[in-house]
Amino acid sequence: MHHSVSRVVAIVASAALVLVPVNSASANGPSQRFTPVPNANPRIVGFAQPNVLPPEFAETPVAQGSILLENGSDITNYYGYNNDGPQVPVPGDLPSGTHKVEATKTEPDKNTYLILRNQHGADADYDYGTHFLYQGHESGDGDRGSITRINLDADGAHRVTLLATEDVNGNSLPTIDGSTWYPFSNKLLFTSEDGSNASILQASPDYPSSVEDISGIVGRAAYEGLQADRWGRIILVEDVSGPAGTVNPHAKQPISYIYRFLPSNPSDLKAGGRLQALQVMSKAHSGPIVFGSSNPDDDIISQDAKDLHTYGNHFLTTWVTIHDTATQGSSPYDANAAAKTAGATPFKRPENGQFRPGSEFSEFVFATTGDTNALTEAGSAYGGFGAVFKLRLLGGSFGILSLVYNGDVAHTGLDNCAFWEANRIVFVEDAGDTLHRQRNALDSAWLIDLNANYSNSSVQPLRILAEGRDASATLDSQFSGLPGYQNEGDNEITGWHESDGDPTVGGLLGAKIPTPFRNGWRVFYTQQHGDNVTWEIVPAN
Repeated sequence: MHHSVSRVVAIVASAALVLVPVNSASANGPSQRFTPVPNANPRIVGFAQPNVLPPEFAETPVAQGSILLENGSDITNYYGYNNDGPQVPVPGDLPSGTHKVEATKTEPDKNTYLILRNQHGADADYDYGTHFLYQGHESGDGDRGSITRINLDADGAHRVTLLATEDVNGNSLPTIDGSTWYPFSNKLLFTSEDGSNASILQASPDYPSSVEDISGIVGRAAYEGLQADRWGRIILVEDVSGPAGTVNPHAKQPISYIYRFLPSNPSDLKAGGRLQALQVMSKAHSGPIVFGSSNPDDDIISQDAKDLHTYGNHFLTTWVTIHDTATQGSSPYDANAAAKTAGATPFKRPENGQFRPGSEFSEFVFATTGDTNALTEAGSAYGGFGAVFKLRLLGGSFGILSLVYNGDVAHTGLDNCAFWEANRIVFVEDAGDTLHRQRNALDSAWLIDLNANYSNSSVQPLRILAEGRDASATLDSQFSGLPGYQNEGDNEITGWHESDGDPTVGGLLGAKIPTPFRNGWRVFYTQQHGDNVTWEIVPAN
């Protein structure tokens, strides 16, 4: 059912009625309570730090970078290391020019958990079980990416299978960031932020994986997060950093978009469809919020930026079509440029989002990363430290956007996410080495309550993980910035994922209300960089 514009405006005017929480306390079921971690781990030069979880939880590794793949390749023989150097530097060795003191870390990224039967691996005589965790890898030798599968039921020799390093046409895979399961075609979807080679890939889950580039359908952009609803429509979140200002040199212009893809046939994405971008109507002037001035300072400190980051504001939104394969064909195209031309609304580095469980896919929650610099002139008032937004989808093309949480220097760099329960979602930080040094604090994972009133400064998210820094990342951080050094420094939290592994349409993230550690629900994350350990969080006893 399509809403008329007048009807939608009336809804915005009475937003308090529209935005009543979808899930009641009784619908949530028992809540998983925990004692918040009081402080982030400090960043101390030359010292490693352990991860800190609430005392009710523990973590166990399901894979780590040094684990030998059951089937290596010319790119990599290990889960977390390429074949271009040793896993740790030889004592006294320093990077210079093209000389690498250590192997390039593969950087396993977003996790996707599935329960599947009759899956195979490199050993035709081995039973690989039914519980699997999939990753794309964000870094590679010569920008070549890969896809791996952790076989959670398998022994050490069969623990991790390399599924693919090339697509069906023999082209090397780009480096990969996001992933999700698309049950309508029984394919995994992967995203890449790899510059001009940024791609959307679809891959079969079994070994060897058949990987296809569908960028001619969904476009090329720095996509990271992506989630499908029960009709097969896909929301994609783009993460690209804009230019810095001149007057505001520590702040960056918003140039990333939120997209929606409407497939003509969900069982076959290659059949085409329409790509749309989100347009947010301004409160400061008539028409949409459109950043992209030739002078970044005009957008960084603007009334629109301030309004977006003000509690209590509600914005009418619509989806604008930027590409239709039925009329424009299926050659790869620049989705970001098309969104800008169509007058869509850019955000300051949105990275990931999820549909709210129990909302019948009518609410999508996403975060913006912000400037990842404590010196940002944008500050909290203009989104310099990022934010969490809720997009209420009203049907047809219309919606309402509102601010859930506005970041500050202690809660910033928000990246990937997963709903913990019906009304609470975890967002993890990717603040980066610069901000770690500035605030003397490593990354945290935050539990954000969609029903909380964060306009009250005394109400803050709960820390569910204070990430540490393993010994390898501590060493890497001391090499960071030296000429010829290619790896990252401090650890980063990535791939925070909560799922019961249901591969059907009814198991889409957002279709069921999560119950962590119960009813088959499992929680994973990857401590990226350094040793590249992928962890499962479990009850402490």
